Amino acid sequence: MDEELDNVIVLNDEDGNEVSFEFLDLVELDGEEYVILLPTDEDENEPGEVVILQVEDTDSEDEESYISVENEEILNKVFEMFKEKFKDEFDFIDESQED
Repeated sequence: MDEELDNVIVLNDEDGNEVSFEFLDLVELDGEEYVILLPTDEDENEPGEVVILQVEDTDSEDEESYISVENEEILNKVFEMFKEKFKDEFDFIDESQED
């Protein structure tokens, strides 16, 4: 269990509540960096559903800020890059084919 805690980050949501995520990867696309996070409390989200946030530069070298990504095309590209990189480590479910 201690091994899992090494890559857990805590972020504040829009209501100021602390939310824990497991850091899965950092993906670069078109000069921007995006983090792929897995909520550690899966009761609130679909099991295994990842969160993709854009890394935003701050004035502090010790601190990063993350902003949500509204562009569906960017989200899909980043997620496809993540899936390709980790295709042997995770079982991905393609929801678009479940309809």
